[in-house]
Amino acid sequence: MITLSAEQRTMNPKDLRAADKIPAVYYGKGSDAVSVAIDAKEFTKVYREAGTTSAIALMVGGEKISTIIHDMQRDALSGEVTHVDFLIIDMKVAIEVAIPLEFVGTPEAEKGNLGTLVKALHEVTVSALPGDMPHALEVDVSGLATLEDQIRAGDIKLPKGVTLVTDPEEAVALMNAFVEEKEEAVLDVNAIEVEQKGKKEESEE
Repeated sequence: MITLSAEQRTMNPKDLRAADKIPAVYYGKGSDAVSVAIDAKEFTKVYREAGTTSAIALMVGGEKISTIIHDMQRDALSGEVTHVDFLIIDMKVAIEVAIPLEFVGTPEAEKGNLGTLVKALHEVTVSALPGDMPHALEVDVSGLATLEDQIRAGDIKLPKGVTLVTDPEEAVALMNAFVEEKEEAVLDVNAIEVEQKGKKEESEE
């Protein structure tokens, strides 16, 4: 399991961020929220690997607490993480998590100029023990050869121990037919001015 060090929070959020730390809390299983601080650079590395789906062992004062990232707040301008919520989990109890989809390949129908790929879903919900929860699920769209072909949630290959919660009939990827753009007539202003000028000269003769 990925580990992340945390310390009891003793500074206000503004001073923490100035010290390159992020204010955070962990809660769950009927316990009150506990305020902690985490190193910003260390959290960036952990988040890149765990995302919001993989279990993280939060190390607080020598105690190991199994968690997942439940919520994050970011600065509207810089995009930097300003606060993190960790949810305490039981590694022996299955949880439901929305897993992001990673699309790979190029549809045969797109290669043949029949249409373009439409990604109808970008995540599906699955159930699994925290230790079995995947970081992402791969969807190979290269087999979409006609405009009638589509990939449903039930077609996604799941790792062992992972069960689909999303409706298996829900469309994940499909093809959309190309629409030919009609050429619009271009208005020739110069030609109109010449024509109007000619009519005016005729009427003056």
